[in-house]
Amino acid sequence: PMQILTYLDGVVKVEETELKPRVGFLYPILTHNISVFINATREHDSGQYMCTVNVVDDVTSTGKNIGVINLTVLVPPATPTCQLHGDPTVGANVTLSCTSKKGKPSPAYQWQRTAPTLQVFFPPAHDQARGTLKLTNLSLEMSGLYVCAAENRAGSAECSIVLEV
Repeated sequence: PMQILTYLDGVVKVEETELKPRVGFLYPILTHNISVFINATREHDSGQYMCTVNVVDDVTSTGKNIGVINLTVLVPPATPTCQLHGDPTVGANVTLSCTSKKGKPSPAYQWQRTAPTLQVFFPPAHDQARGTLKLTNLSLEMSGLYVCAAENRAGSAECSIVLEV
């Protein structure tokens, strides 16, 4: 563990960490509430934070003066990349893939064909965790615009690909 913030004898000290310009006590006069803030949170701010309170000359509070909280910083998916794998000819099989380089928790992927007719896909052809859509025995009618949405609790992003059979 590393110390990031202290209050001792009426003086607030922010330690030399990468959090220094973004962290502080929420309230200027520290009484019973010693909440802290972290501005401009980043994914690597995730982790376990511990608050320790030591009252001078109080031997009864030893071992009861620690609070622990786990912080998970959510990250919306980055714009995914859509790709076509295989030869899109009549009767052939192709796979459409969709991957996002960032996202916490890991995004779920949803493929749909939007034009000329809306079509939603389900397993086993569609794998939401991997972001793949397997199209088999291609026909001319399967041509169109396919859109993939990468989504998690923090947000969503899309990419698209035109399939010409």
